Amino acid sequence: MKAIVTRPRTQAGPLVEALERAGAEVVECPLIEIERTSDDPVDAAGYDWLIVTSPNGADEIARRGCNLPRVAAVGPGTAETLRAHGIEPALVPAESTQEGLLRELPRPAGRVLFAAAEGARRRPIEELDADFVPLYRTRLLAPEPPDGDVVVLASGSAARAYAAIGGVAPAVSIGPETSRIARSVGIRVVAQAATNDLDGLVAAVRDVMDSWP
Repeated sequence: MKAIVTRPRTQAGPLVEALERAGAEVVECPLIEIERTSDDPVDAAGYDWLIVTSPNGADEIARRGCNLPRVAAVGPGTAETLRAHGIEPALVPAESTQEGLLRELPRPAGRVLFAAAEGARRRPIEELDADFVPLYRTRLLAPEPPDGDVVVLASGSAARAYAAIGGVAPAVSIGPETSRIARSVGIRVVAQAATNDLDGLVAAVRDVMDSWP
């Protein structure tokens, strides 16, 4: 089975290697680039919670953050990246979505700093009356869509980019939010990772391979 990997080229290596070990033929087609918004410190002194919503955000918090309070990670992939930098999250919700995190965050939450991509969804920020710091921006790329049996989507931005270039392969998605966005732009989702991390994504692709004609 030919799997299209859409992650940024600098971040795709572990996923590509894991899929190849699982027996997939991998075609790399980067659909997004991550651009840093600043090199200034993110000083979280005085906050009760810092919410981090993605592995890219976790990398930036590790690079720029100081005086960190309790950290909430939206899913296991974000938590894994934080731990790789020596930051132990105080909360990882059972459901790897911002809605899941909102349900499990203790209330009153106190002062909250929401650290995410530029243009992040406003509902969680408004519900928590949180301050917001943009850590990076996501730029969509527009290559020619390659042939493949499935496209592996690790973010909603990749789903939007794949739809925009006219990609037609069914998708394996990293989690419910990515699946929701993929379906909203007309992509058929045939499998969704049980855990929002690399292992879950590879396992979902392997399940599709096992049922492949």
